[in-house]
Amino acid sequence: MLVDNHNRAINYLRLAVTDRCNLRCNYCMPEEGINFAKNDKLFTIDELVRLSEIVVSQGIDKIRITGGEPFVRKDLMVLLRSLSKLNGLKDISVTTNATLIGPYIDELKQLGIKNINVSMDAINRETFERITRRNQYGVVYNNMIRLITEGFNVRINFIALDGQNTDDILPMLELTKHYNVSVRFLEEMPFNGGSKEFQTIKWDFKTILGHIKSAHPDYYKLESPKTSTSINYKIPGFKGTFGVIPSFSRTFCGSCNRLRISATGDVITCLYAKASANLRDIMRADDMEENIKKEILKAVGSRAKTGFEAQEKYKDVFSNSMTSIGG
Repeated sequence: MLVDNHNRAINYLRLAVTDRCNLRCNYCMPEEGINFAKNDKLFTIDELVRLSEIVVSQGIDKIRITGGEPFVRKDLMVLLRSLSKLNGLKDISVTTNATLIGPYIDELKQLGIKNINVSMDAINRETFERITRRNQYGVVYNNMIRLITEGFNVRINFIALDGQNTDDILPMLELTKHYNVSVRFLEEMPFNGGSKEFQTIKWDFKTILGHIKSAHPDYYKLESPKTSTSINYKIPGFKGTFGVIPSFSRTFCGSCNRLRISATGDVITCLYAKASANLRDIMRADDMEENIKKEILKAVGSRAKTGFEAQEKYKDVFSNSMTSIGG
């Protein structure tokens, strides 16, 4: 088992398979995009399979596949097929913008991959297309509804963006009235690939909850796993649930059980920290398995206690784009 220097067990890996994305969400990257990594700087699928085997042998039992947009990779299903056969791996999840997932839904179901997070920051078409800078609303909405109605465990991630989409908070919440889905409202984070940095945010989790309470004063809190980043709630009579994720307030750091590996091999122990190692070149050298295990142990053994501590240490981390760090 992996245990960090603050005695937190690490059993959850967010594994990015690409830094590319077919959307251009304005809180994630500049309109012109970023300098995406060249193919030889990305892990191959065989390398991702081998890396997954190694981390599972160290105690990781949950892997979430992220990007960029993971389904941009044409060979993604090869990886997912291999992971579905990996002994010791209890949970395979995927985070997607749902633009490209349609053709793969049936196979995902066959593989038993049922936990899908859909990033969708507006239920209003015009707002959605303004934020994403792309005309993909219909595809995303239809794929999302298909996933929900075909029995997937769908969580919609909605980032509350001041002046952009907060009018959509209550309409998005209405989905939970009619569908067994979880809508989670996230605080905005300052990783858009530019110079944007902020010390406070208007729409923190308390403000989001207050806004919801104005329309649904009888919602109540649910029990959540200790390691959950989401504080979860239910509105009486609604089929689904909702939650808030204090990603900027960082109230959940004390129970953080996760590790990130970017598509280019960076080991990231906190979104507010810099990469602590790079595994890509190690993967392609001698004594690969032993050296990867050593680097992961080293990274886990030197984690910041909280996101605030990491931010203080790495003040220039805000120049990162979320798509390049597995967001």
